[in-house]
Amino acid sequence: MDEEEAYRHARRRVRSIKAFYLNCLIFAGVIILLFAINLATAGPWWVQWPLLGLSLGLAAHAVAVFGVSGWLGGDWEERKIRELMARKPEH
Repeated sequence: MDEEEAYRHARRRVRSIKAFYLNCLIFAGVIILLFAINLATAGPWWVQWPLLGLSLGLAAHAVAVFGVSGWLGGDWEERKIRELMARKPEH
């Protein structure tokens, strides 16, 4: 992969991460607005249903951007072991 191609790839990656973070902000705003509407109407509690649906969409976007391997991927155990070994003993 030449330098220009690597730059284009990194730029696409940064744009997709930026889009995910924007999606998180919009998600938070919509949920806060719906929660406020639900509180103001004093009717039955319904805000959890849009929260559930939007959360599933946000989770799917996160997996599309970061992949599943980011959380518990192949090198997760090794990274966690190094992290714990770097800490000072607590006793």
